[in-house]
Amino acid sequence: MPSYDEMYAHLERHVDALKTDKTGDEKQTDGEVFDKKTLMVIYDFMTAGYIDSVHYPISTGKEGNVFYVTDEDGEPFALKIYRTSTSTFKRVAKYIEGDPRFRGITGNRWKMIYAWTNKEYRNLQRYKENGIRVPEPIEFDKNCLLMEYIGDENGPAPQLRNSVMKRPNMVYKDVVSFIVDGYRKAHLVHGDLSEYNILMFKDRPILIDCGQALTADHFNAKEFLMRDISNVNRFFRSRDVDTIDDDELLQRCLKGEDDK
Repeated sequence: MPSYDEMYAHLERHVDALKTDKTGDEKQTDGEVFDKKTLMVIYDFMTAGYIDSVHYPISTGKEGNVFYVTDEDGEPFALKIYRTSTSTFKRVAKYIEGDPRFRGITGNRWKMIYAWTNKEYRNLQRYKENGIRVPEPIEFDKNCLLMEYIGDENGPAPQLRNSVMKRPNMVYKDVVSFIVDGYRKAHLVHGDLSEYNILMFKDRPILIDCGQALTADHFNAKEFLMRDISNVNRFFRSRDVDTIDDDELLQRCLKGEDDK
């Protein structure tokens, strides 16, 4: 196994290669993602045997980038790296504050970003344990989350918005289960559910970007739940799917709460 200095130098060269032929703004974004602390986490993942190579970016989001990585056997995984910039901190703060799982995590930018990584890992676990189709979380540390790669040898799975659905009514039924079972079984509200945060793989939807998901007892949970329902129904109506009324779908989620 290479020494830390050798691996760090290798990672720095690889990062520089990833930045080649990019605009100034894109290079700045990569700089926010691949800071020294992040490279140290990647090194730790390598020494632990989780990954062997970082290949190329799969997607770029508001809070971070996702990279295609492989282990020493060539098995693919997805490595999500959250940016540690002030703007990212401001976006995620409202989803951390008020979550009973992260009491006391306020104010400090680094702690908030690290809590966000932890939060997405735990949300993915919670969804997975309750039968919701999400990428399987593997490991996390600081601002890095390693998880199952959703795709094949031809590339990553496309977002729902870019997919041609063979059975749109069945896809809608699956997505409705993400909302209802997510709330009633996993006790989570995704909080940013739309055609952008659902992948299509083998004709089935998979829920992604779960960092902002709120516990059902969060003071903003019902507001975000209603927004998720509205976004999903809007998209599927645009695809000529006969959707469930927003209020009826909300009541399916809340059914039985008054008896608690």
